[in-house]
Parts: sequence; structure tokens; C-alpha cells
Amino acid sequence: MDRAAKHELVTNLHEVLKDTGVVVVAHNTGLVASQSAELRKRVKEAGGAVKVAKNKLVKLALKDTQAEGISDLFTGPTILAYSKDPIAAAKAAVNYAKENEKLVILGGAMGTSVLDANGVKALAELPSLDELRAKLIGLLNAPATKIARTIKEPGAKLARVVQAKASQGEAA
Repeated sequence: MDRAAKHELVTNLHEVLKDTGVVVVAHNTGLVASQSAELRKRVKEAGGAVKVAKNKLVKLALKDTQAEGISDLFTGPTILAYSKDPIAAAKAAVNYAKENEKLVILGGAMGTSVLDANGVKALAELPSLDELRAKLIGLLNAPATKIARTIKEPGAKLARVVQAKASQGEAA
């Protein structure tokens, strides 16, 4: 890789890392191409991306970003998974690491917070943003439904009484 390509890679990676919600760093020890492709596919489906680059270049790209504190994790064969959603990349990477022992989660960063491997795993267990939105909408909708049912019920009871009286009048 020539100097210009390295500079472009560092610049592009720096811009991506400035806008991410979470960065997960993992050791990539012996993943074959098909396994790496499966990891990339899962992270992409979750709304993130996976990047493999030289550690020195990644450390340069991390400078002046919120995730600068994780530069110590870049030793040996590493892989980056990142996403704007603060949970998506962590969830996809941790789930894949459970299935494949060759991918070992080292840690990561969420904003300015540096996470160890347990922190990333705890983050992966949280519900996604869409799940949280659905729960919130359900919580907000439940009281409105109860109010509507309560307001409607006296009128419904009155209608049933009138209907019963009308039925009795027809029978007599």
C-alpha cells in the first residue's frame, strides 16, 4: 500500500469513527475468509460495518475522536466492528463470537467511554433502539386505550339495557 492510499484510509476511517455510536475491537485469530464474510454480513444487517486494517493506521485514525482511548487494544490481528446505533455492532459481534471461538472480543468504546470485553457483552444484551421505541409506544398507548374503554363503557351499558327492555317489550 503506497503512502497516498494509507493517508486516504486513515482519513476515511477517522471520519467514520467520529460519527459512530459504538466501536468493538476483537482479535481475529484464524478466521477464514468465509467466516469473516459471515461476520461482515451479520454486522451489516445490524446496521454497522467491519473493518480490518493495520493497527498503526487504525491508531492514527483514532486520534482526535471520542474512541481514542481504545488505541491500546490494537495489538496482534484485530478487527473493528462499528455502527451508529450504540448497540447494533456490539450485539452482532458478541453473538458471532459466541458461535465462533476464533473471534475474541477485546473491548470497545461507546462515545468517550472505554469498554472492556464484559462491558461490550453487557451492551450487547441491551434491547435495540427499535425495541426500546416499541416498548415506549406500548407504554404510552396503554393508558389512552384504558381511558377510551372507560369512557365508552357507560354508554355501552346503557345501550345494552335499552336493547334488553326493547327485547322484553317485543316478547310481551
